[in-house]
Amino acid sequence: MDDSSEQNTIAQVPTHGRLLGLDFGTRRVGLAVSNDEQTISSPLDNYSRRGEQKDSRYLIKIVSEYGIDGIVVGLPVHMSGDEGGKAQEARQFGDWVAGVTGCPVGYWDERFTSQLADDHLFAASMTKKQRKARRDKLAAQILLQSYLDATDRELKPTPIHPA
Repeated sequence: MDDSSEQNTIAQVPTHGRLLGLDFGTRRVGLAVSNDEQTISSPLDNYSRRGEQKDSRYLIKIVSEYGIDGIVVGLPVHMSGDEGGKAQEARQFGDWVAGVTGCPVGYWDERFTSQLADDHLFAASMTKKQRKARRDKLAAQILLQSYLDATDRELKPTPIHPA
């Protein structure tokens, strides 16, 4: 997908109201939610995917329960910024989510979000089991917060760098 298509997709995500951040994975999806003012994101859930029918029911429930107005899906791009197979899978997932929920979906660079989540969880002296239970939703929160903090959400984002 070219940059102009990406910008148009991102521009569809509303600038007011709650957003849902999704850290895409083929087995698990991390979820985070913003406040109505789109200034703060909070980790929400780690969802283990269970097939299209159950996944769609779950996402519809979350969108309804939290009053979600738009969705931001993490886009796993290469260090060069080029999109590979995983990015295309994330776009297909995002398109499916848009169809299921009726919410506009945008894509945001997720480079380093899982690494940052791991760093935070390790620094908190959590066990491996505790870190695994929190990793995806924390990565989703980092992704969504990066989107919320962007001064121009229509520009192609730069990667999130670990501290």
